[in-house]
Amino acid sequence: MKTKYSRPMWGGSLQSMRDAFTPEDLSTDEIMIQKTTEKFVTNTILANMEQAETHDYTFAKDAFQEAGSLGLQAVEIPEAYGGFGLGKHVAGLVAEGIGNGGGSFSVAFNIHAGVGTTPFIYYGTEEQKATYLPKLGSGEWVGAYALTEPSAGSDALKGKARATWNDQDGVWHLTGEKQWITNAHIADVYVVFANSDEGMTAFIVERTQDGVTLGPEEKKMGINGSSTATLLLEDVTVNPDRVLGEVGEGHKIALNTLNLARLKLAFNNIGASKRALKLSVNYGLERKQFQQSLVNFPLIQEKLANMNTALFGVESFAYGTAGSVENALDSSEGVNSSTIVRAFIPDCAMCKTYASEVLGKISDEAVQIHGGYGFMQEYEVERLYRDARINRIFEGTNEINRMASAKALLKQDVHVNENPISDTDVNGQWIAATERIMSEVLEGLSRTDEVSEKQEVLRMVADSFATVAVMRSSYTRTVKHPTELKEWMTRVICEEGYENVESNMTRLWLALDQPEEANRVKRQSRTPERSDLTKVKRKISERVIEAKNYIS
Repeated sequence: MKTKYSRPMWGGSLQSMRDAFTPEDLSTDEIMIQKTTEKFVTNTILANMEQAETHDYTFAKDAFQEAGSLGLQAVEIPEAYGGFGLGKHVAGLVAEGIGNGGGSFSVAFNIHAGVGTTPFIYYGTEEQKATYLPKLGSGEWVGAYALTEPSAGSDALKGKARATWNDQDGVWHLTGEKQWITNAHIADVYVVFANSDEGMTAFIVERTQDGVTLGPEEKKMGINGSSTATLLLEDVTVNPDRVLGEVGEGHKIALNTLNLARLKLAFNNIGASKRALKLSVNYGLERKQFQQSLVNFPLIQEKLANMNTALFGVESFAYGTAGSVENALDSSEGVNSSTIVRAFIPDCAMCKTYASEVLGKISDEAVQIHGGYGFMQEYEVERLYRDARINRIFEGTNEINRMASAKALLKQDVHVNENPISDTDVNGQWIAATERIMSEVLEGLSRTDEVSEKQEVLRMVADSFATVAVMRSSYTRTVKHPTELKEWMTRVICEEGYENVESNMTRLWLALDQPEEANRVKRQSRTPERSDLTKVKRKISERVIEAKNYIS
């Protein structure tokens, strides 16, 4: 029986790249789901944003039930339990739609539909699935995920919450404190992680159980409408049939669940980024200074082009990753799903990292384009800017995700594709040159033991991996669905991406005290002529301004 899952590092040959998933490949039914999500966000969340940004638990619960009635929370739930059993890209599509203006509710939704539900799908018994999945999918119940503790944040597996087995009564007793639990005050069921004699274990704990209490709502910088509080467990009794997965195997559930949640969060960030760009270009059209619209000024045009291009890149990366994950889960017979999910740690971790940093940059530029008005609460970009900041912290800080991505990349069964993409066009040449550098560096690193504790080096590996993935996925999308605009944006992504990777790989060898290898990177750089990217970006900005929105 097959026990390992191996995949190419950068994707496949040009032929297999044509099979990679892109947003343009959405079916008619999937586009209908997209429109349903957009309508829900517009009519229920954006139309009631003032209410949504307070701790109005009734509003939040009603919104969950409405989303449930539309099927938005049941996308990944198997049909046998009231769901649709659809793929990761459809779940991402919904997460993106909720993120596009969803504010605090989008965070609550992502936790509920992600880490609050996924553990039941992948690790629940038949009885657990039948009990909880229909309620979670319909919105009758809201889910939450309790992993973080006051003394265990990024080092989440070192928590002090304790699970003790009572042999006489045949039950577990849970005691401990879980911190910063999203959906704390509106959740009906929590997936709680606690350490037992056998190791970390996942438990199903319901809100109404004796010994379950909640702390007050936290006062936060952003996402103010989402419920965030401490979950206190005081000798909570849990029957053995409420253990998720195997006793002592909770760390696998925690890490694999977070891995998939990071991909979902990337989509959510893409939605918020699109909202910020739309608000920016429309404000730029309306606002006049020096007798002309802001969008007429080249520096504003450059911002809009960079925002749109960054979105195109991360959108291509996220949809491509979602398609790859679901294809692997569907086609790898005889391989445990956890094994497959672990194989995509670099992709999911860096999707989250890249998307959250794109959102951080775009929301910052949105405020800048609005000028002083962007600093005022009456303008939506002020809230978007505050809300964006948390995304680089939760679901694993971006630093932790970089370390996880690089370490997994360096040790897993990953191979560089033997059939690199065509280099007959300029964008392909930039990618080929970038992959040559990256591949040779990774091969060199495999022969040294110095890397594992050098976090700066691991950061360069992770960032370069993400850059290559964005370059490839953007190129794939342009090859499959060619347009002039896609070609321009891919040119920017590939040329600037090469420069970033070359710089990272040169500095990496210098950090390892190997100047000869650093010089070798420079000597082996065989690249096409550079383009006038200033002119290219002006053409991109013209399309964005004309569309008054993100455009691909």
